[in-house]
Amino acid sequence: MTSKVTKAVFPVAGLGTRFLPATKANPKEMLPVVDKPLIQYAAEEAEAAGITELIFVTGRSKNSIIDHFDKAYELEAELEKKNKDKMLEIVQNILPHKISCVYIRQAEPLGLGHAILCAKPVIGNEPFAILLADDLIDGGNKGCLKQMVEIYERHNSGVIAVERVPQEDTDKYGIVEVQKLEGGLSRIKSIVEKPDPAEAPSDLSVVGRYILPPEIMGILEKTGKGAGGEIQLTDGIAKLLEKKEVHAWEFEGTRYDCGSKLGYLQATVEFALKHPELQKDFEEYLLNFSKAKK
Repeated sequence: MTSKVTKAVFPVAGLGTRFLPATKANPKEMLPVVDKPLIQYAAEEAEAAGITELIFVTGRSKNSIIDHFDKAYELEAELEKKNKDKMLEIVQNILPHKISCVYIRQAEPLGLGHAILCAKPVIGNEPFAILLADDLIDGGNKGCLKQMVEIYERHNSGVIAVERVPQEDTDKYGIVEVQKLEGGLSRIKSIVEKPDPAEAPSDLSVVGRYILPPEIMGILEKTGKGAGGEIQLTDGIAKLLEKKEVHAWEFEGTRYDCGSKLGYLQATVEFALKHPELQKDFEEYLLNFSKAKK
């Protein structure tokens, strides 16, 4: 019987150096895209996929993430007193009540693989999802993680989200070699972290969405430091492939690399153009701005 995926790990202990000075005192995961922080988009995607337990692996400067998902008594009381019912509803429903949150401190930044390993006591012997919040994915009617959960339940194997990148950019990503199966689904034959473009096995890059079996934890415990002197999740997955089948899924939707300034700005513009309160006025502003620049 296939175990249901009900737990998701959010590695949020990174320093966000590409956004300094904005991230000096504010976590990059709390940067807003229109009116919601990146971490909330990721949490909502997980909830829509049937996840009921969110596990945040945090760092020393990430308390605002904990505060964001906590109850804010003073704010709620003030909104209620001023009859701001709509704002009160938004604040009280950042996450449904059925969702539970667990926070684990990563004492030092030893890589993504180490961050995942920090969640081992909570994961236990269950499959789990991993979401990197700075990969913001607009999956349309069916979010990226929900697509992946359906694949996991159908094949009872790990699933990694992938997308094609220019061959010259393979040294920026984890890259997979695959055997095509059907549609956007493939079986992963090998995975390598940031290969030289001349040696990359394909142009399929790993995106920040994974569903992995619990066996990955034991493998990560034995995985030494890899690229950048860190414990790489990619290296652990490479070992996992020797024992278990893992699939690659070219997901339906658009990914925004909000770890980069350009990707973050693109996400902000495109999400604003779909925002029910802003769509018309913002589109008009962009048109007028574009004409003025010509």
